[in-house]
Amino acid sequence: MPSPTTYGLFVLAALTLLVIPGPAVLYIVGRSIDQGRAAGIASVLGVTTGTLIQIGLATVGLSSLVLASAIAFDVVKYAGAAYLIVLGIMRLRSRRTAIVQGDRGPRTLRRLYTQGVIVNTLNPKTALFIFALLPQFVDVEAGHVWLQVLVLGLTLSCLGLLSDGLYAYVAGTVADRMRGSRAIARIERWFGGTVLVGLGIAAAAVGRPASS
Repeated sequence: MPSPTTYGLFVLAALTLLVIPGPAVLYIVGRSIDQGRAAGIASVLGVTTGTLIQIGLATVGLSSLVLASAIAFDVVKYAGAAYLIVLGIMRLRSRRTAIVQGDRGPRTLRRLYTQGVIVNTLNPKTALFIFALLPQFVDVEAGHVWLQVLVLGLTLSCLGLLSDGLYAYVAGTVADRMRGSRAIARIERWFGGTVLVGLGIAAAAVGRPASS
C-alpha cells in the first residue's frame, strides 16, 4: 500500500490535474448544456465507469500492451474518435428545437450513460493519463504493485467523479434555467454537436508516448 505521505501527494496531484478541464470534462459539459443536468450526471457516471475499466486494464497490465503496440493503440484511438464524431454529427443533424421532459426519461439517461462508458473506455488520453500519473506514486520495493495501482486508480476515479459531477451540476443547472426558446435549443444543438466532433478530431490526433 502507498505510504500516507505518498498517498497524500497523489491526491493533491490528482486534484490539481482534475480541475484543469480536459476532453472528459468538455464532453460532460457539452452534454449538460445540450441536454440538461440529469443528462450531465448520467454522462459523468458513464465516464467514471469507463475510467474504472481503464484502471482495471492498467492493473492487469493490458493497457500497457495497448500503449506499446502501434496497431492496437491506433485501433482504440480511431474507434473512439469515430464514435465521438458520429455522435456529434447525429446531434448536429437533429432537427428538434426543444427538449421535452419525456426525452430525458430512463431510456435516454441509460443511453447517455452507455455512451459515456464507451467514450472514456476508448479514450487514449485516459490511458495515457493513468500511465503517466500512477507509476510516479508506486513503490516497487514495497511489493504488491498491482494493489497499489488499484488503490491509486480507485482514488483517481472517486476524485474524478466528484470533480466531473460538479462541472455537470453547474453547467446543467445554468442550461436548464435558460432552456425554453427555439434559439436556445438551436444553440444547444450546435454547441453539443460541435464539442463532440471536436473531441473526436482531437482524439484522433493523440500520439503514442515516445518511450513506447
